[in-house]
Amino acid sequence: MKQFFLASLLGTSIALCTSAMAADVDLQALETAAKAEGAVNSVGMPDDWANWKATWTDLEKKYGLKHMDTDMSSAQEVAKFDAEKDNASADIGDVGAAFGPIAVAKGVTQPYKPTTWDQIPDWAKDKDGNWALAYTGTIAFIVNKKLLHGSEVPTKWADLVKGKYKVSIGDVSTAAQASNGVLAAAIAKGGSELNIQPALLMFADIAKQRRLSLANPTIATMEKGEVEVGVVWDFNGLSYKAKMANPDDYVVLIPSDGTVISGYTTIINKYAKHPNAAKLTREFIFSDAGQINLANGNARPIRAEHLTLPPEVQAKLLPNEQYKNVTPIKDAAAWEKTSKALPQLWQDQVIIQMN
Repeated sequence: MKQFFLASLLGTSIALCTSAMAADVDLQALETAAKAEGAVNSVGMPDDWANWKATWTDLEKKYGLKHMDTDMSSAQEVAKFDAEKDNASADIGDVGAAFGPIAVAKGVTQPYKPTTWDQIPDWAKDKDGNWALAYTGTIAFIVNKKLLHGSEVPTKWADLVKGKYKVSIGDVSTAAQASNGVLAAAIAKGGSELNIQPALLMFADIAKQRRLSLANPTIATMEKGEVEVGVVWDFNGLSYKAKMANPDDYVVLIPSDGTVISGYTTIINKYAKHPNAAKLTREFIFSDAGQINLANGNARPIRAEHLTLPPEVQAKLLPNEQYKNVTPIKDAAAWEKTSKALPQLWQDQVIIQMN
């Protein structure tokens, strides 16, 4: 009898949630089914990334959902869903924006549109509800003001060429942050996903001046003085600043002449053992409370313009007005092709200038 009741609940809630109805009765059915499942297992959503710990704590308090995470990269998450299939050990994962469509193409996702769906920008979601960015990453500068040798704090890409400080963008061959930094500079200078030449010329100029640092922009390299201006995701920059020994020495800002905005999306495993708990997790992540949890972890929530954040939480983020000139990736296929060619282009046009 218990098994029949649970199966009935699961079937009802899956049908309701797949159609993404927003009525209270649907959420009640989803909550009941999720509570019956009793657990949600994630990949790539560890406690210390984007303050996921607070979300897992809230889900256990509110719904009794036990949680376990296995940290891994976006590519590994999609591969895991595909390899395990009906023997799934994970219900939900958090992947970089480019991996949402890849997961859909692999056929390893199932849709769920949270009740706040209409407040998610069209560029940041799959029309069928298979993925939607919960928080964004925008390419920013983190600057050690104490080490600028008389130069003013750079506020746009053009400033980087004129300064006297060391600039680091990191390893463009391995880091999405670094490659997106190149794209951001290219777009600000009139380039595109197909044309990153303006950025390569700019960084080649900096390299010629012996001001391109090959160190990755991290807390350690910045505190050692190896990097004076780092090109980083905004949430990384803000997290680094907060953890610095002297945080007031640093400023994080969005370049005013343009930059790239991307982010991270949950994907719900098509083969999830706890599908309703996974859907309820996504529902919570996009709720005000879930979005505030992300903001507490220095991640700018996708619904930032529809939220009133507590003052102490808002203080952890950059002001909304800094994001007026940001651009999402418009041609993902073109960027994928260009980004594969980037490491060799970087070596041939930028690094060579340092010799």
